This record gives sequence, structure tokens and C-alpha cells, in this order.
Amino acid sequence: MNVPRLSSVAAAVLLTGLAASAFAQNAAPTLSASEKEAAKKIYFERCAGCHGVLRKGATGKNLEPHWAKVDKDGKKTEGGTLALGQSRLEKIIGYGTDGGMVNFDDILTKDEISLMAKYIQNTPDVPPEYSLKDTLDSWKVIVPVDKRPTKQMNNFNLKNMFSVTLRDTGEVALIDGDTKEIRSIVKTGYAVHISRLSKSGRYVYVIGRDGRLSLIDLWMERPSVVAEVKIGFDARSVDTSKFAGYDDKYAIAGSYWPPQYVIMDGDTLKPRKVVSTRGMTVDGEYHPEPRVASIVSSEIKPEWVVNIKETGQILLVDYSDIENLKTTTIGSAKFLHDGGFDASKRYFLVAANASNKIAAVDLKTGKLAALVDVAKIPHPGRGANFVHPKYGPVWATGHLGADVVTLISTPSDDPKYAQYKQYNWKVVQEMKHVPGNLFVKTHPVSKHFWADSPQNSDKDLAESVAVWDMADLSKPKAILNVAKDSGLPATKATKRAVHPEYSADGKEVWISLWGGKTDQSAIVVYDDATLKVKKVITDPKMITPTGKFNVYNTQHDIY
Repeated sequence: MNVPRLSSVAAAVLLTGLAASAFAQNAAPTLSASEKEAAKKIYFERCAGCHGVLRKGATGKNLEPHWAKVDKDGKKTEGGTLALGQSRLEKIIGYGTDGGMVNFDDILTKDEISLMAKYIQNTPDVPPEYSLKDTLDSWKVIVPVDKRPTKQMNNFNLKNMFSVTLRDTGEVALIDGDTKEIRSIVKTGYAVHISRLSKSGRYVYVIGRDGRLSLIDLWMERPSVVAEVKIGFDARSVDTSKFAGYDDKYAIAGSYWPPQYVIMDGDTLKPRKVVSTRGMTVDGEYHPEPRVASIVSSEIKPEWVVNIKETGQILLVDYSDIENLKTTTIGSAKFLHDGGFDASKRYFLVAANASNKIAAVDLKTGKLAALVDVAKIPHPGRGANFVHPKYGPVWATGHLGADVVTLISTPSDDPKYAQYKQYNWKVVQEMKHVPGNLFVKTHPVSKHFWADSPQNSDKDLAESVAVWDMADLSKPKAILNVAKDSGLPATKATKRAVHPEYSADGKEVWISLWGGKTDQSAIVVYDDATLKVKKVITDPKMITPTGKFNVYNTQHDIY
């Protein structure tokens, strides 16, 4: 349903501007045990990622019944869901806001929206902890290492295989990029957030938002899960050890709840160590829920880069001796989210989306290289690297809350780029786009740059992607309406076009089309050179496809 969102001013008034006396007048709505369980499930699936398990907020607003904070000047601000009341909360949930929250009226029923409005006016429950023993008890090796193939047992072109999240069914579809056929659908955790490749390219590690980590062996005749473990109740990130000599020896997965990370054996997922991330923020305040956001593996040192969302701390975890773990803590800014490498892979750039900054870490020196001010709510995914015609090597991020794509100059040791050193770690250009962007993408052989806008409040914009010609970044070359290009029947629900992903050769771009709960979903494949549709992939079993991860590009961090 294409309903105008609340303005940012109105949303701010609703969320922070009501008098404290309202709290004394409002009592939290009562919920039956069954209603509470249903609401907890919806909150986990739809809300916790942005607002937190304890509802203290991060990318999304604080949703506690009552909260108060004092700024550096001693000014007290109060807010909370109780003061908003049932009717206003239902409008916010149903219509969304222009701060990046989508309208849920085509995702949830009216009764579910009403239920969620009641639920968030109640004090959140604190979920249980999850220990090393709990993790070990959940661990399963389905196919032992000595029973797995010693060579590839299928004839698939694995380099051009796509690992595709089927969000609402808790599955991953492995789709052949050459034939566009689904080669295997494997049961995984709910709403897999990311697929990461082993250093060798043989294994796919997928982490569900329910904390279930699955190891998929691509060498099997029909690629299947060979091991799995539950690392917590809510999770987003996983990677392996990639420094020479430690290839895939270990895996690491980060948990949103409890706030901790788990180190495992890379080939079996046997848990070896659980490390808590609770602690002090960069502002010197204790936080009870500092969630593990993105994790990447350095190839310069035997280290993982572990980004702690609420604290604004970036951890460099040295896995050369996991029994005597050494960690370097780098202060940056809140709240850390996702990010990716620059073209040289010496620097890791991550969004601090509550601070409107990009933090850059030098993996060679182990220090913060830069904190770059950018537009509102940066959301890069992995970002995108290319050589700008005027400013040399740049890394790009889109924004949930601003109408631009930001280009940041990145350093290079290549002498041919020495002339661009004066621009390093500066914003050199803001490409005109629209708010609500989640992912940007390009490829070394491409002449195009792609950006989606699935969180935009306008139906047409949410269903479209923008494409720029690298030779002229002043304005998009084309706005492609993916929903119309799919040929699927038009419906009232917004079919959100999300996550451009290139084929291994850089000649195709795959876009997920995520329809309403009763709509057919699809993946629309475009020819990158002509911007024409090559194929629409539909299948009754392919429900709400979201992230798509090309094996070769993911293995080599090409974006």
C-alpha cells in the first residue's frame, strides 16, 4: 500500500516530544500468554534487527515503554512507547516513517499491527543467556569430514553459483548462474542474513537470524548441509580464517543475543570458544546489549575484524592462538553496522549509522585510519569500489536517510594513483539518489554502478533500481522498474527491489523482487551492458528471495 509516511519532524515529535506526565496516565495494555508469544515471534522476525532485543534502539528508535537520557549539556530528554499510545503506534507501524522504517501494512495484518502496538508498550523480557555448553549441545555433524567427497562430484560451474536467501521459509537456494536453474534448496536458519565462502571456495557458511549456522558443501552431488550449530538466539555474521597457513582452520560467528561471538573449527563447526562483547561504549558508558554486527577476515594478518554495534568498538581478534586470545580494541563511533574492504583490501570501511560516519581501519597497522562524516544513516552493505575519473580509487556507500550515494577517496600504494593522495579519506562526490537505499554494487569489468531503494516510501521507487554510467556520475543513466520488468501481476503490496549482485564475469546483475506475503517473488536478471532483462527466475518454492551471494565474487570480496 503506497501510504505517505510520517515526516521526520512528526516522527520525532511522536517519539521524543511528549510530556513525561503522559506516562503516569497510560497503563501498558494487557496481553494473554498466547498473544505475547505471537508478538515476540513477530518482533524477532521483523523488528529486533533495528530496534534491539532489549528495545534500546540502534539503527531504529528506542522502543522501551519509558526512556530518559541526559546530553552533555545536562539537558534531559524523555520519550517512550507508553506516551505514544495505541492509535499513534499503529499508525507508525502501519505507515512507516521517512527515517527508513518501511510501512508494515502490506506485511502484517491489522490485528498483528494492533498486537505489536500493544506489545511494545510493555516492558521487554530479557532473554536467557547462551553458554559454550549450550552451543556444544546444539552442534551436529551430519556428514563427517572423512565421509565427504575428495573432489567435486557435480558438473556445476561453482564459480558462478549464487547462494540465495529465501527469507521467510528459512532456506537457501543454490542457483546456477549459467543456466538460472535451482540446483538445491537447503534448510537453514530463519532469514539467513549473509552467505560467506570458505577461502577454498568449497564451503558456504550461512547464518540465520535465529542463530543457526549451517555449513554447505558445494562438492557434493547435490550441495547439502554437512554441519550445523546454534550460536545464540539472534545473529547476523560469520566468516572463516583466511590468512595464509590458517585457510579455513577456524570459523567465527557473531551473535546479537546474547552479545558475544563464537570461535569454531572451520570444517565441522565444533565450538571452541565463546567471548562476550558486553562492555563500555566509545562514550564511556556501559551497554548491556552490544551486538556483533559485521565480521570480515583479514588476509594481511591472522585476524578477524569484529564490529560491535552499540559500543562503537572495532575488535581485531588474533586467532593465531585461540587459547590465549589477543584482541586489539579500536574506538570509532556508534552504531556500527555493515561494511567492506577497499580495493586494496588493506582497509576495512564500516558504517557507524547513528553517528552518520564511516570508520576506516588500517589492517596493516591495526589502527583507525579515518572517521569520515557522511550523510544520514549510511548503509553500504559491502560498499562498492571503482576508479573515479577525477578522484581515483573510491569506495561508495548508500544511505537509508539521505538522497545521495557518497563516494570516499581511498589510499593506494600503486604509483599510478599517487596524484590522488590529497583526496584520501575525504568525501569527493555525492551522487544524487533517493532515501531508502540498502545496497550499492559495481564490478571491475563493468561500466555501470547500481543502487536499490527498497526502504523508500514511494511504491515506484521501492520497486526500482538506479543505474549510473561510470563516465557520467552526475545523474542516473536509467531508473529500472524491476517490478514491471518482472512481468508479474501488479498488486497493491509493494514489491521491493533489493540487493544487486553481479555474476562472476561481471556481465549480469541479479535483483531480488520481494513481494507481499501473498505475492509471487522473483529474481530479475539484467544484462549489465544493455540494461535489458535477460531472465526472470520464478518458482513456487522461491519465497521472498533477498540476499544473493555469487560464489566467486564473495570468495574474493569483489564489489
